[in-house]
Parts: sequence; structure tokens; C-alpha cells
Amino acid sequence: MSVLAYAVLIIYSTALIYITMYCVMQFNLLYHYKKAAKKGAQSTPSDLVEQVVAAEEHENYANSENYPFVTVQLPIFNEMYVVERLIDNIAQFDYPKDRFEIHVLDDSIDESVEITSQKVEEWKAKGLNIEHIHRVDRKGYKAGALQEAMKFAKGEFIAIFDADFLPRKDFLKVTMPYFKDAKVGVVQTRWEHINEDYSLITRLQALQLNVHFTVEQKGREAGNYLLQFNGTAGVWRRQTIDDAGGWEADTLTEDLDLSIRAQLKGYKIKFLENVGAPAELPAEMNSLKSQQFRWMKGGAETAKKMLPTVWKSDLGLWQKIQATVHLLSSTVFVFVFIAGVFSVPLLFVLGDLIEQGFSKSFFAWFMIGLLSIIAVYYTANLQSPARHQEEDFGKSVYKFIFLFPLFLALSMGLSLHNSVAVIQGYRGKKSPFVRTPKFNIQTIKDTFSKSKYLSKKLSWTTLLEGFLALYFLGGVIGGILIQNTTFLIFHLMLSLGYGAIFYFTLRHIRTH
Repeated sequence: MSVLAYAVLIIYSTALIYITMYCVMQFNLLYHYKKAAKKGAQSTPSDLVEQVVAAEEHENYANSENYPFVTVQLPIFNEMYVVERLIDNIAQFDYPKDRFEIHVLDDSIDESVEITSQKVEEWKAKGLNIEHIHRVDRKGYKAGALQEAMKFAKGEFIAIFDADFLPRKDFLKVTMPYFKDAKVGVVQTRWEHINEDYSLITRLQALQLNVHFTVEQKGREAGNYLLQFNGTAGVWRRQTIDDAGGWEADTLTEDLDLSIRAQLKGYKIKFLENVGAPAELPAEMNSLKSQQFRWMKGGAETAKKMLPTVWKSDLGLWQKIQATVHLLSSTVFVFVFIAGVFSVPLLFVLGDLIEQGFSKSFFAWFMIGLLSIIAVYYTANLQSPARHQEEDFGKSVYKFIFLFPLFLALSMGLSLHNSVAVIQGYRGKKSPFVRTPKFNIQTIKDTFSKSKYLSKKLSWTTLLEGFLALYFLGGVIGGILIQNTTFLIFHLMLSLGYGAIFYFTLRHIRTH
């Protein structure tokens, strides 16, 4: 019995150690983020003069006749609900009409093709430089579309927007001046959320994405670590794409892959926390899960592909370590899943371990990770400049106290689904690029219930998620019965998380 008990303890503890190390590395990004913010707040008079001069140069640039030519690429696939909104929005760019072109890269196989064609012709008739580039084979998916479209692009710079994005009309004017620095190969802006308050699902997604587009991106930039282009709402220097080898379709996260290759070539990614690009969050569970699957599997594929190159590069040791943590970030879900599953048998053998001298105080060390991640999420969602001005601070605190535990529960509930994606990525199992469907959801009055893009399939992972909800509920009941509440809150959150994922997945499956 003792051998089995110690085996369970070792597996559980190993998973916790990995999770804790990941959280501490996130805290390191928070340190750099706060340090950079403090430096900005405590600028010396000479620093302030430089900032004023830089602002004046920016204004002069924006008013100059010497605008760089930009190709705006809009990769879409079956986006009948949002493609018109997208094109109308991009057409309003406050940039000289003769200094940019719009290429709609359309791989659609449904009504979206005709809808897109009509909208493009409408704007062509108004004198806009816009083309509808339709592929029929979808080879290489999004990466293939972007690479294929390079031969049509005339721009020295390439701006990319996914179908659900609604960038403001001054987007090009506020991003292009940063390319005056010849080392800047990419300018990435912060995602905003037009439907954040639509549902609990969208609120929890926003909570997580706000971390990436504040603490993570800005923290990596401030720490001189590798950043990433997020696939949309950014601008590339065309030469950077070419020098880095172009878009490659051997991973599902072509954006992360090219980002790493570009930075290893010596280019920098400039992240603009103060420039937001509004976009639509997935409003139903199956869309969220398809997005998570692509991100997690693609992250694992990119890690497998690029980590050897990173470690052979001329980067400093700490830069390589941070890049490794970045590329392996999706792997944390595997360890969350392992920790959850093994916590139930550990509950029932914990008494034997204590009798043999084990102390439960050992688990207290892992509070470091929890406290670190709380600090990261609190800062990103309440203290970042973008969030700090959006609503009353007191209200934000109460909302955070309510939402953060639910976010943890949802993340735990997604750990099985995401672990499958990560394992497939490392194993090299190929799968198609499944785009995240969008339904033009902007207000609480909008609905996706009759959309043709809703999933119709019930997967084996969904059934297992339902089983795991009961499994951890059993852990809660078992803990109460044997009067051991060590994992009570943990098991409650796991049961709630898996149960919510199971419930909403079933609820959002299209049955008609």
C-alpha cells in the first residue's frame, strides 16, 4: 500500500511542481511589466522631452504625404455572418486610398463566396483598391492562403486581420510610424472585446486574453524576451516575412512559428498596449473549444519544431529559458489534468502517508504558484492602463473576485480537451485548421442559436468530461465521508469546471 501511495504522491507532486514553476515564470513577466510601467510613470524631465519629440515626429509622419504602401490581407473561411462587416470596416481606414490595397483571401466553400464577391464589387465601384482572391483547394489553410497571396501583394508592409476584427480607422496611421526603426519587423496591437459582457463564457475568455495582451506581451518586451505576433491585428514588414522563410503550414499556429523565426533573424516585435483592436470573442462553447484546440495543438507543434533552433541560437540563457516556457505554455494543461486525476486517489491514501511521517504542510509551498497567478490576473484586469479606465474600480474588484475562481474552474474543465490537443501536437498527428466560427455577436440581444456553423458532433472527450465531473464530485463526497477536506475546494472546482464544459458543449450542439 505504501509503495502505491508514494507513487500517487510523486505523480501528483510532480504535476504541481510544473504548474508552480509555470506560474512563477508568469510572475517574472509581471515583474518586468510593473518595472516598465513604473519607469514610464517616473520618467525624468529628459525622458519626457524625448517622449514629446517622439510624439511630434509621429504627428508629422501621420500628416506626411510620404506614406508607405500597405497591403491589407483579410484571410477568411466560411464567414457569411461577419465578412460584410469586416470589409466595410477596413474600407473606412483613414489612410490615403492610393497608399493601401485590400486583399480578401477567401477559402470559403459556402454562401460566403458570393456575399464577399458582392461586397468587394460594391467597394470597387466606389474607387477602393480591393480584390477578392478566392482559392478552391485550401492548401495549407490560413498559412497557405497568406503565403499564396504574397505574390499578389504590392505593399512594403502587410497588415492582417481575421474576419471578426473591427480595427479603428486610424489603425495604419498609429502603427506604421514604429517601422521607422529598421529592426522592427512586426507591430502587434492589443485585442479588445466587443462582446465581453455577452455571457459568462465571454467574460472568462476576456479575463485570460487580457493577461496575454498586457502582462505577457509587454512583460516579454520589457524583459527583452521573444514575443509573438497573434495572427491578426498587426502589421508585418514584408522583408521580415521573406527573410524569416515565409508562412509555413506545418503547424496550426503559423503566427507563433513565423514570430520565432523572425526574431531569431534579428527582427523585433513591437507590442502596442495602448492601441486596441476590437474583436468578437467566441460566444458558444464548441467554438471556444475549437479555438483552444488549435492554439494548444499548434503551440505544441511549434515547440517541437522551434525549440531545438532556439537553443542553438545566439540568444542569452535566460532568453532561451523564457522562450522555452513560452513555447511550452500549452503543456501546463497536461499537468493540470494529471494533478486533478491523481488528487482523488491521493485523498484516500493521504492518511497512510501521514502515519508514515508525511506532512500536509508540504502542499503549502504550492500556494506560491496560486498567489503568483492571482497577482498576474489582478494586474492585467484591474491595473493595466487599458482596463483601469473602463469602469469603476470598486465594481471591477468585486467582479474579479467573482470571476477569477470561475475562470480557474473553467480552465481545469478544459484541461482534458486541451491535453488531447497538446499530446497530438507532440506526437505529430496532423489535423485540419478548424477555424473558430463567428456569428456577429455584439450585444446581449444577438443570438447564435440558428447559425449554420454550430457544431453537430458529440465527441468522446465531451462524454469523458461529463464522467470527470462525476468523478470529482465523488472526490468531494468521499472527502466529506472520511473527514478529509484537504482537496475539498480543489475537487469542487474541478467538478464545477468539467460539469460546465460538459453542459454548455451539449447545449450548444446544433440539433436541428
